Amino acid sequence: MELNNVGSNKSSVYLAVRFRKLCLATVSLPLIALLVCFITAYIFQQDDIHETHCRVYNIIPSISAITGVSPQRYLWRISIALHIGPRIVIASVYRSYYHRILKAVNDLPRKILGFRLLNLCYWLNLAEVAALCGVTYISNRENYPVHEKIFIVFMFSSLAYMLAAVRLGRLVTPNAPSLQYKQALFVISILSTVGLVIFFLKHRLLCHDMAFSWFSLCEYVIASANMGFHVTVILDFPKEHLVVGHGLPPLKVD
Repeated sequence: MELNNVGSNKSSVYLAVRFRKLCLATVSLPLIALLVCFITAYIFQQDDIHETHCRVYNIIPSISAITGVSPQRYLWRISIALHIGPRIVIASVYRSYYHRILKAVNDLPRKILGFRLLNLCYWLNLAEVAALCGVTYISNRENYPVHEKIFIVFMFSSLAYMLAAVRLGRLVTPNAPSLQYKQALFVISILSTVGLVIFFLKHRLLCHDMAFSWFSLCEYVIASANMGFHVTVILDFPKEHLVVGHGLPPLKVD
């Protein structure tokens, strides 16, 4: 982004928020809400959160279970509602950031591939956010078939976004401090997803004891890796600010 000089008009800044703090708060919302839901549901609603169609022994409830009971569901839904807006802002900032870098690339094939990956990242990121809304507000207790399908969309869009983001980073910003963390978290997510599918099938088809607990554990690892992946934004934008003001020089986006 370039600032164009528009003269000596007096300007006023009404709000200047460190982008790093905004990103940390955005990720902290679902993390704290998830911890509160888990602890309170595990203490006070054990019968509700451990209920499965197989009725086998289970010690670790799923995320859907602890966020689908009342009153935890309301805390979870409020946290996601507050989480969504900044996530869209962060996606747009990343798009502008990489767009500017790619504009300066002289290698045409590399530039074309970079723009394709950038567009893919942006739309997969938005698809992940939309799917997160879906699994949050359509709980497994209210409509399990729809909840399950949206969860699959969330998993696919999340993993595909991670892969595209890592590929874009290796192509455009190979020395970025966040890249190594993104790669590690993507690998963890892939391995956990394999475990998730295996234990889900063992639970659903064979009704093995503890299979659902292992499924749930994989789910928590995936959720943690997903949050960790998104919080790496603080490494890419450590000193930037989000500014609202009047009479500021207009911003020209390359």
